[in-house]
Amino acid sequence: MSYRVKEYMRKDIATVDVGASAAEASKIMLEKNVGYLVVLEKAQPAGIVTERDLVLKIMAKGKNPLGVKVCEFMSKPLVSIDPDATVEEAVKTMTKHGIRRLPVVRNNILYGIFTARDLAKHFNEYEDRVTRDIIKHMSLFSLPF
Repeated sequence: MSYRVKEYMRKDIATVDVGASAAEASKIMLEKNVGYLVVLEKAQPAGIVTERDLVLKIMAKGKNPLGVKVCEFMSKPLVSIDPDATVEEAVKTMTKHGIRRLPVVRNNILYGIFTARDLAKHFNEYEDRVTRDIIKHMSLFSLPF
């Protein structure tokens, strides 16, 4: 009855190079219509930048977004999860670290991203699967009366 992150993750991942500016990062977010970018260094995931990072670490401090590199304000080390981890493990990891976006990584290869929005989007499907599994397992142990 375990459901794997790889079944619910998004495979279209928005990324940015570690040397890009904050302005470039925000343009990519706008173009891709996302609130995060996984930061890549030599094609491997190194951190994450969110719209919150841009607001709190750049804009609110009056920094010039053209002059600040992503590597200067990205969240690191990158908190990630294996594609074969369970959804429950992903939720626990997100809760523990206070994050809403969890890159799915194995051996420094980025496979996808699991977000709070994905969890909400698939919640009914997930709930239905769990309920069916419980009923199936209950019927295996039920005794005829």
